[in-house]
Amino acid sequence: MDKFTAAIEKARKSNFQLWILNIFIGKFIPFNGPHKYRIIGITDDGFEIEMPYMRKNLNHLKGLHACGLATLSELCAGLTLIRKLGFKDYRLIMQELNMEYFYQAKMPVRVNYELSEEFLSSQVKKPLETEEAVFVELKTDVYDLEKNHICTATTKWQIKKWNSVKTKV
Repeated sequence: MDKFTAAIEKARKSNFQLWILNIFIGKFIPFNGPHKYRIIGITDDGFEIEMPYMRKNLNHLKGLHACGLATLSELCAGLTLIRKLGFKDYRLIMQELNMEYFYQAKMPVRVNYELSEEFLSSQVKKPLETEEAVFVELKTDVYDLEKNHICTATTKWQIKKWNSVKTKV
C-alpha cells in the first residue's frame, strides 16, 4: 500500500487524520490550495469534497466561480481514480473537461463521486491488458447545501500503465 492510500485509510477512521490529509492535498496540489477544498467524506469507493463559499472562490456576481466548480469536480473524480488504481501502476492525464451549469451557487457546494471495482475492471484494467491506453469519461454532479443541482462535469481521462508511457529525454 502506497503512502497516499495509507493516508486515506487512516483518514476514514480519524477526524484528525482527515484534517492532516486535507492539509497534504492542499500542499500536494498547490493550485487548489487557495480554494480551500476540503474532503469531508471517504467511502470504500470514493470521496465527498466541499468547496467553501468564500471571497477567493467568488465571481463578479458573488456566486461560486465556474472555474472553481470545474476544478472541484475534476479533483474529486481524479482523486477517486488514482486512489482506486494507484500511482504505482497507472498514469492518469485528464484529456477533456466539459461543464454544464444549471444554478448559481450562493453557498458552499459539495461533490460526491464513487467508482465501483466492476467499472474499473471492465473499463480500465481488462482493456489495458491488450491496449496501450484507455479513455474513460466520469460524470460528477455538484450540489449546494440546499440540494440545488449547480453543475455537472464530464471529465475524460487517459489511463496508461507506466510501462507504456513514452517520454522525450
